[in-house]
Amino acid sequence: MGGVATADDFRRLALVLDGAEERSHMGAADFRVGGRIFATLAHEAEGYGNLMLSPEVQAMFVAEAPAVFVPIAGGWGRMGMTHIRLAAADEETVAGALRTAWKLRVDKNAKAKRGRRRPRT
Repeated sequence: MGGVATADDFRRLALVLDGAEERSHMGAADFRVGGRIFATLAHEAEGYGNLMLSPEVQAMFVAEAPAVFVPIAGGWGRMGMTHIRLAAADEETVAGALRTAWKLRVDKNAKAKRGRRRPRT
Protein backbone atom coordinates (compact mmCIF):
# COMPACT_ATOMS: atom_id res chain seq x y z
CA MET A 1 0.00 0.00 0.00
CA GLY A 2 1.60 3.20 -1.12
CA GLY A 3 1.09 5.88 1.49
CA VAL A 4 -0.25 8.91 -0.29
CA ALA A 5 -3.54 9.84 1.40
CA THR A 6 -4.00 13.17 3.17
CA ALA A 7 -6.61 14.72 5.43
CA ASP A 8 -7.92 16.54 2.35
CA ASP A 9 -8.33 13.18 0.57
CA PHE A 10 -10.13 11.79 3.64
CA ARG A 11 -12.51 14.77 3.66
CA ARG A 12 -13.18 14.62 -0.09
CA LEU A 13 -13.76 10.86 -0.06
CA ALA A 14 -16.08 11.06 2.95
CA LEU A 15 -18.19 13.78 1.37
CA VAL A 16 -18.86 11.88 -1.87
CA LEU A 17 -20.79 9.22 0.07
CA ASP A 18 -24.57 9.47 -0.31
CA GLY A 19 -26.05 11.82 2.29
CA ALA A 20 -22.69 12.57 3.94
CA GLU A 21 -22.13 15.99 5.41
CA GLU A 22 -19.29 17.66 7.31
CA ARG A 23 -19.87 19.18 10.72
CA SER A 24 -17.73 19.76 13.78
CA HIS A 25 -17.53 17.83 17.04
CA MET A 26 -15.39 19.11 19.90
CA GLY A 27 -13.50 21.38 17.51
CA ALA A 28 -12.67 18.68 14.95
CA ALA A 29 -14.20 17.95 11.56
CA ASP A 30 -16.62 15.05 11.58
CA PHE A 31 -18.59 13.34 8.84
CA ARG A 32 -22.18 12.31 9.35
CA VAL A 33 -24.99 10.53 7.61
CA GLY A 34 -28.52 10.88 8.93
CA GLY A 35 -27.13 13.26 11.57
CA ARG A 36 -24.85 10.58 13.07
CA ILE A 37 -21.04 10.45 12.92
CA PHE A 38 -19.30 7.76 10.88
CA ALA A 39 -15.79 9.30 10.67
CA THR A 40 -13.77 12.21 12.05
CA LEU A 41 -10.52 14.08 11.63
CA ALA A 42 -10.14 14.49 15.41
CA HIS A 43 -6.52 13.27 15.24
CA GLU A 44 -5.60 14.99 11.98
CA ALA A 45 -2.53 16.64 13.56
CA GLU A 46 -1.14 13.17 14.35
CA GLY A 47 -1.78 12.04 10.77
CA TYR A 48 -4.90 9.98 11.46
CA GLY A 49 -8.44 9.85 10.22
CA ASN A 50 -10.89 8.08 12.54
CA LEU A 51 -13.52 5.53 11.56
CA MET A 52 -16.55 4.39 13.52
CA LEU A 53 -16.47 0.63 12.92
CA SER A 54 -17.81 -2.36 14.82
CA PRO A 55 -15.29 -4.33 16.88
CA GLU A 56 -15.60 -7.21 14.39
CA VAL A 57 -14.92 -5.06 11.34
CA GLN A 58 -12.11 -3.28 13.17
CA ALA A 59 -10.45 -6.64 13.90
CA MET A 60 -10.62 -7.59 10.22
CA PHE A 61 -9.14 -4.27 9.08
CA VAL A 62 -6.31 -4.41 11.66
CA ALA A 63 -5.51 -8.05 10.79
CA GLU A 64 -5.44 -7.24 7.07
CA ALA A 65 -3.41 -4.02 7.27
CA PRO A 66 -1.86 -3.42 10.73
CA ALA A 67 0.39 -0.67 9.36
CA VAL A 68 -2.70 1.26 8.27
CA PHE A 69 -5.44 0.53 10.84
CA VAL A 70 -4.97 0.93 14.61
CA PRO A 71 -7.64 0.72 17.32
CA ILE A 72 -8.05 4.03 19.15
CA ALA A 73 -6.72 3.67 22.71
CA GLY A 74 -9.02 2.73 25.57
CA GLY A 75 -12.76 2.18 25.59
CA TRP A 76 -13.38 3.93 22.28
CA GLY A 77 -11.11 1.46 20.54
CA ARG A 78 -12.80 -1.51 22.22
CA MET A 79 -16.10 -0.22 20.77
CA GLY A 80 -14.63 -0.27 17.24
CA MET A 81 -13.31 3.27 16.85
CA THR A 82 -10.29 2.97 14.60
CA HIS A 83 -7.44 5.22 13.43
CA ILE A 84 -6.42 5.05 9.78
CA ARG A 85 -2.81 6.16 9.28
CA LEU A 86 -3.23 8.43 6.30
CA ALA A 87 0.45 8.43 5.31
CA ALA A 88 0.39 4.62 5.16
CA ALA A 89 -2.85 4.40 3.15
CA ASP A 90 -3.57 4.95 -0.50
CA GLU A 91 -6.72 6.65 -1.72
CA GLU A 92 -8.45 3.36 -2.57
CA THR A 93 -7.91 2.06 0.98
CA VAL A 94 -9.22 5.28 2.52
CA ALA A 95 -12.25 5.26 0.21
CA GLY A 96 -13.07 1.63 1.04
CA ALA A 97 -12.68 2.16 4.78
CA LEU A 98 -14.86 5.26 4.73
CA ARG A 99 -17.48 3.45 2.66
CA THR A 100 -17.50 0.64 5.26
CA ALA A 101 -17.90 3.07 8.19
CA TRP A 102 -20.61 4.96 6.28
CA LYS A 103 -22.53 1.72 5.51
CA LEU A 104 -22.34 0.57 9.14
CA ARG A 105 -23.78 3.95 10.22
CA VAL A 106 -26.54 3.86 7.57
CA ASP A 107 -27.52 0.36 8.71
CA LYS A 108 -27.46 1.39 12.38
CA ASN A 109 -29.59 4.46 11.61
CA ALA A 110 -32.15 2.28 9.81
CA LYS A 111 -32.27 -0.16 12.75
CA ALA A 112 -32.76 2.67 15.23
CA LYS A 113 -35.54 4.13 13.10
CA ARG A 114 -37.34 0.77 12.96
CA GLY A 115 -36.98 0.44 16.73
CA ARG A 116 -38.72 3.79 17.31
CA ARG A 117 -41.87 2.85 15.44
CA ARG A 118 -44.93 2.51 17.59
CA PRO A 119 -46.17 -1.00 18.11
CA ARG A 120 -49.51 -1.81 16.53
CA THR A 121 -52.44 -1.87 18.91
